[in-house]
Amino acid sequence: MFLGKRIRELREEKALLQRQLAAELEIDTPMFSKIERGERKAKREQVIQLAELLEVDKDELLTFWLAGQVYELIKDEETAMKALQFVEQNLSNK
Repeated sequence: MFLGKRIRELREEKALLQRQLAAELEIDTPMFSKIERGERKAKREQVIQLAELLEVDKDELLTFWLAGQVYELIKDEETAMKALQFVEQNLSNK
């Protein structure tokens, strides 16, 4: 969801076609299209490879990737914000 939108923006800025990036990732174009639309999750390794191909910091794309995973996991939970705050506090204490 978050990652797909950012990938599309970067791809369009570089005037690349979906099929070009799909070929580099060794996946078919329809699968890449689903990743861009947020209908399929990219693998972590694919995100890192996309960062290289799109010439962007890998941490930027990994942040979008992880945020999307967290969002999908907690989006329907009533205590989502409390859980996020708890995790943030614990990560800050590391």
